[in-house]
Amino acid sequence: MSIKTLKQKLAEGLDVRVMAVSSFPSPKLIEVAGKFGDLDGVWIDQEHSGLPNQELELLLLACRASGLDAFARVAPTDYATVMRPMEGGASGVMIAQVRSVAEVVQAVRWMKYSPLGERGMFLGNYEAEFGTKSAAEHVADSNRDRWTIIQIETAEAVDCVEGIASVDGVDCLFVGPSDLSNNLGKPGNPMDPHVLKAIERIASAAKANGKSWGVLSKTEDFALKCRELGCQLFSIAGDLDYVNRGISATKLLFPSFFK
Repeated sequence: MSIKTLKQKLAEGLDVRVMAVSSFPSPKLIEVAGKFGDLDGVWIDQEHSGLPNQELELLLLACRASGLDAFARVAPTDYATVMRPMEGGASGVMIAQVRSVAEVVQAVRWMKYSPLGERGMFLGNYEAEFGTKSAAEHVADSNRDRWTIIQIETAEAVDCVEGIASVDGVDCLFVGPSDLSNNLGKPGNPMDPHVLKAIERIASAAKANGKSWGVLSKTEDFALKCRELGCQLFSIAGDLDYVNRGISATKLLFPSFFK
């Protein structure tokens, strides 16, 4: 089944909705979300979870079976951590906790094949159609289609966001409001004027370099504010959000039993 990727939808100027998978990395949950969530994709968190690559591949299989595009979030600690999600079938990788342009340049090089980078060749995976695609075609397709999302969630990243956005191979910026608000001395308050000023700078850097940007939002007010600033990629719920909201809704449906 051919799935239009998030990168393709963003390039077409569309808004996209994604779900975060972290606390409950279940193929069944992805199947349910794909059927009833009205989502464009999923992002799978390997930064804040103990999810190994073997389980990541199962989740990516579930995404493809459910018609959902998917990317993974990783910390830019080493080559294998950044590169492996693509070999498992992720359409892209989100790089967390960056603090310099140099870190971004290195992460992009880990994701790209020569001459754009230093990724090692492997043809026996979903991305390379399990050995049926030629090496030359695979290199060209991967360097063109795999996308790099850079998470802007530190004061240091905001300070150099114009440089980050200008790096060739960076496709999208992503605001992490929890860490960003905490880094800026306003923990848990992304609507604080000081935090919004930083987000406005991120939005301007993305626009100036022809890049899209996204955000994780816990409230519609914050998501709408970001949309006003040109945001297209909205992470509006995580797996734990759906569970907690389901618990709250169940208590409202049975008020006599939850006093």
